[in-house]
Amino acid sequence: MATLLRFMLRVWLASASTRRQQILTELFPEIICKALTGINETADNVEVNEQVLQICKKKAYAIQNLDQQELIIVSDTMLEDPDFENVALGKPNDEVEAAMMLHRLSGRRHRVWSSTGIYFSGAWSFFTDSSIVEFQELSDENLVKLVLNGSWKGKAGGYDLAGEMSKFASLIDGHETTVLGIAESAMQVLIELSKESS
Repeated sequence: MATLLRFMLRVWLASASTRRQQILTELFPEIICKALTGINETADNVEVNEQVLQICKKKAYAIQNLDQQELIIVSDTMLEDPDFENVALGKPNDEVEAAMMLHRLSGRRHRVWSSTGIYFSGAWSFFTDSSIVEFQELSDENLVKLVLNGSWKGKAGGYDLAGEMSKFASLIDGHETTVLGIAESAMQVLIELSKESS
């Protein structure tokens, strides 16, 4: 198996997320990062952990012509509204939405869900985990800075825990990779695969 991984395995991250790319490039330096397009990222009105899994599976099953010599990773991340377990906070579309999301999360705890699919040895496996993040009270000045610097772009909930928001947010429970876009349990599998391929 180690020989197969070392000489034949191609690794593809099907995501445009720079944080996911950074995390996985540390494990797989030759990883190919190419996002999927045209995916309908809507889900049923169910709890957020089910929503994020549904979308992750949509991404996985949209990939055609799978090769058993490939390792493919897809992932989706959502924030659970602090007040409503069936309401997900996705990526803001503009500065107004970003400001509204950050204001809603200010001074509160919220749960972040990531679902990750791994295609390996001809089959998909899916992993879903959550972490809890707590925001400090954001002053109007800091909120405006976070919006104007564009750190919200492409980020679920309008923030990047490993970026500017690290000054104002703390991980209370769970693993940082889950917040950054790769489910913790999937990371454990990928770490083991990376060891075999090194």
